[in-house]
Amino acid sequence: MNYIGLIIFIGILLISNGCGTAGKSFDTSNAASILNGTTTRSEIKKIFGEPFKTGIQNGQPVWTYENHHYSILRDDTSEDLIIIFRSDGIVQSHQFMSSKPSS
Repeated sequence: MNYIGLIIFIGILLISNGCGTAGKSFDTSNAASILNGTTTRSEIKKIFGEPFKTGIQNGQPVWTYENHHYSILRDDTSEDLIIIFRSDGIVQSHQFMSSKPSS
């Protein structure tokens, strides 16, 4: 019977402190330095590292950087940077979104 009580206690402890992450950390302060029509794919890789996800949108390469933290006890936070490249490797457009209040 002691084992069942211990298992229940540990389960409650784990659930109450439950949290999770998705993506990987990246320097969000550099998002403002991206210039559409100027910044290159290699510059993006130098600044932010390897993207968390890659894909294609309307035939154009897309890199996504994501950093999400989920918690039962605190507010969830998320930061997303989506970059669309032209076929020549120059940034066509980009978008940065954050659930954190801007300073």
